[in-house]
Amino acid sequence: MSYLYPAMIVALIGLVAGVILTVAAKFMAVPVNEKVGELRDALPGANCGACGFAGCDAYAEAVAEGKECTLCPVGGSAVAEKLAAIMGVEAGSTEPKIFRVTCKGSHTHAKIFSEYDAEIKSCKAANQLYGGNKVCEFGCLGLADCVKACEFDAIHIKDGVAVIDEDKCVACGQCAKACPKHLISDAPKKKLVFVGCSSTHKAPDAMKACKVACIGCKKCVAACKFDAIHVNDFLAKVDYEKCVNCGACVKACPTKALVNRRKKPVPKKPVAANAQSA
Repeated sequence: MSYLYPAMIVALIGLVAGVILTVAAKFMAVPVNEKVGELRDALPGANCGACGFAGCDAYAEAVAEGKECTLCPVGGSAVAEKLAAIMGVEAGSTEPKIFRVTCKGSHTHAKIFSEYDAEIKSCKAANQLYGGNKVCEFGCLGLADCVKACEFDAIHIKDGVAVIDEDKCVACGQCAKACPKHLISDAPKKKLVFVGCSSTHKAPDAMKACKVACIGCKKCVAACKFDAIHVNDFLAKVDYEKCVNCGACVKACPTKALVNRRKKPVPKKPVAANAQSA
């Protein structure tokens, strides 16, 4: 009997605590938007943060609260339409984007003043040590921080400089965040011309550091009939609101610092003589 009363008291306390917790849970419960789950399932699950939110879960909650449906670059217009259908709103327009590396300073073109130490295995570390080993302080460091950051195998190091595979790039922007030199940026995918250089040095210094550097000569400006390219601080910049993809600036560039992303057509295979006669 000496154990009965303490046990009853503990049981009573537990019962009272349970009732209090049940009542509190009912009155303090946070309403759950049932659409969040549907929105989350419609998203690609990349969790890249390119939409401006911490991940797909956070973006789904934001859309449920009224945020626009067009912020997922990985899913593009297809995902935007799904999100809009769930929310019962118009999808709106989403313009596909592509990321570009604004440096062409490969081993073939750019000069270096020293080899990397074996201990330096990242662009971030190299950048903290004299800004890297290239004479051009704006050059790609080529130690693949961007490659490691990309979950889509869309960027690789070729001849010491990062190159983006446009067929795989989903414009998530993780490569841009990983680049300590800030050489990777986005632009509308339909715009084909960009400046493959970030140097603001004067022409003599720029050319000493890299054979394909922009030298601020303004020949591209003179060639453009649409006022779509200008030079500031010895560096050309394309105005994508005006650019019509004519490529005249690319042809005029004496150092080939300007890039035309237009893919060259695959040459047709010659037809055999016997096949023609047949």
